[in-house]
Amino acid sequence: MSRNKEDVKYRGRRRWNGSHGHLWWDGELIFEIAKYECKVTAEREDVIVGNSKDSKIVVLAGEGNFTIKSVINRNLNKMLEAWKAGTDPRSTLVADIDDPDAVDGQAERVSVDNVWFNEITLMAFEKGKVVEKDFTFGFTPEDATFIETIE
Repeated sequence: MSRNKEDVKYRGRRRWNGSHGHLWWDGELIFEIAKYECKVTAEREDVIVGNSKDSKIVVLAGEGNFTIKSVINRNLNKMLEAWKAGTDPRSTLVADIDDPDAVDGQAERVSVDNVWFNEITLMAFEKGKVVEKDFTFGFTPEDATFIETIE
């Protein structure tokens, strides 16, 4: 019995490894990134068609989060001072997965602009643990785009 060619092409080693993910915050590589997530959610309203309940997208919402293993203070003081002055600074995040085992050596890259942060952790630590900081953010989905995709 011979194997299906897709089974061979997409073997386990072709699965993306998050260790090959990168994040740039306003053009600066965040070398201490531990994890990253960015998503768009469709908010819907119910629509009744005949006797069936359907739905209609009425708005899109963008949100995400990332965690860093703290090494240096990443823009936190600048953001805090801007908030205290009554301004709402915006950023650009670019993330990629560039796993050398990806099919045909492809990479995936997404750019998200008009990013706002919802909270900043000024300081947090636990004895005997590496210090991590979590960042939650929002963005306008119209300002998100795939720069590269793995086909």
